[in-house]
Amino acid sequence: MLAEAGKDWAAKAGGTSGVLWGALLAALGARVGDTGRPDDRTVAAGMRDGYDALVSLGGAAPGDKTMLDALLPFVDDLERRVADGASWQDAWRAAADVAAEAAAATAEMRPKVGRARPLAERSVGTPDAGATSLAMCLRTVADTFTSTPTTTKGE
Repeated sequence: MLAEAGKDWAAKAGGTSGVLWGALLAALGARVGDTGRPDDRTVAAGMRDGYDALVSLGGAAPGDKTMLDALLPFVDDLERRVADGASWQDAWRAAADVAAEAAAATAEMRPKVGRARPLAERSVGTPDAGATSLAMCLRTVADTFTSTPTTTKGE
């Protein structure tokens, strides 16, 4: 389902961000699959796959003032917490906070790629829109875990 959502998002959302969001969802969906509930390590690996897809597709790198500047800290924190034994939901909640902090930190960066690049100096002081929207989406997903109880670890 996520892989199909990613394909549709990429096709219909328009612009570069639509393609990037689509690639992220498609990579996560390809790893997670459509059978049963994914385990903790599968979700973490799926988010790493999504990050890798964005790097290979978009040509940006951490520090370029893009959504990657929020996604990489999120993925690193998610993987670390899952490796330490946290459920993916608990790890996601905590990593969403890390992503929000990282998105806010993009305010001091100068964009090196994308539409904001020609306005590099003028963008200093303003967080990157892609990093900010990604952090908001990650937080929204985390909030669903709070409002949707699960019965066992990993569900």
